[in-house]
Amino acid sequence: MCSVGVSDSMGHERGRHHKPDPRSFVSAWTEKDLLDGNVVDSFVVIFRTTGCYWARSGGCSMCGYVFDTSLDVSEDDLMHQLNTAGEKHQGQPITKIFNSGSFFDEHEVPPQFRKAVLKEFGGKSRKVLVETLAPFTKKELVEEALSFCDKFEVAFGLESATPAVLMYSVNKPFGLEQHVKAASIVHDCGGSVKTYLLVKPPFLTEREAVEDAVTSAEKVADCSDTISFNPVNVQRGTLVERLWRRGQFRPPWLWSVTEVLTRARRLKPRVMSDPTAAGLPRGAHNCGECDATLATAIRDFSLRLRQDFGGIDCECVQRWLDTLELEGPLQASLNMDALLDRMKW
Repeated sequence: MCSVGVSDSMGHERGRHHKPDPRSFVSAWTEKDLLDGNVVDSFVVIFRTTGCYWARSGGCSMCGYVFDTSLDVSEDDLMHQLNTAGEKHQGQPITKIFNSGSFFDEHEVPPQFRKAVLKEFGGKSRKVLVETLAPFTKKELVEEALSFCDKFEVAFGLESATPAVLMYSVNKPFGLEQHVKAASIVHDCGGSVKTYLLVKPPFLTEREAVEDAVTSAEKVADCSDTISFNPVNVQRGTLVERLWRRGQFRPPWLWSVTEVLTRARRLKPRVMSDPTAAGLPRGAHNCGECDATLATAIRDFSLRLRQDFGGIDCECVQRWLDTLELEGPLQASLNMDALLDRMKW
């Protein structure tokens, strides 16, 4: 049983004593994405599995998805989830399959269930996307997936191409070398690669976070078809939440996200971002006045419905610029919101 609350993809809190049902998938919804240059609907489903093995071994500093899992899940439970989720599919051209861990980890996703998922959604959509950690990527698994799917994409959470950031900020043991190798396997089989990079993992200043995201994108540009920048949001039960509650972490400014996207758009891969809980205290946010406008602009930019962020302005951009300058000499990440609140006392 979970002893802490968690937040779903929309930032809604779940109960502190929520016990996951092993026969129910976590969530499913429809969102917009690009396919062959056109904006289309994509079906997103999160299956409830036993979860990421790394999360049970220590886990990443920002990830609370372990609370969506259940150690009691059987293969029969998984098949029930698939049957239920399959009924909700409405012919969306893209299907994105998540399981709070690695789709190619056979201890988490049994082979028969994996094949059933690919057959189910590969027959309903033109493109299927799955997530996995790089070490689980094998040629035979990618080839198997492509036998069921017209287009197949593998998403990897690299998070950063900087070893020190991975070790001390993210607590992740899989780096750029493993990522490049796994991406090569996918490409050699005829699949495509999506690389997730974080914007502002803990212990980085706002400027360091921007620079690390851009530098990491440059390093993975040659082995990625899409680069997705994920602004760190505060998920319950994580190290990031502990720091946030103590005023030692602030999610990135939305201005930082636009800066990263603007600087990375010259790269060959498609660059995108879909900030979770944008505008909320636990997600990437600005002052509150411009958050909704900027979050919409970021999503439109990601769908190539706009080329830049020109014409968007707010008085808080100066506070963001001040943050970039002030944090450097102090060599610390400032939660300016918390500091200003204390000054009002």
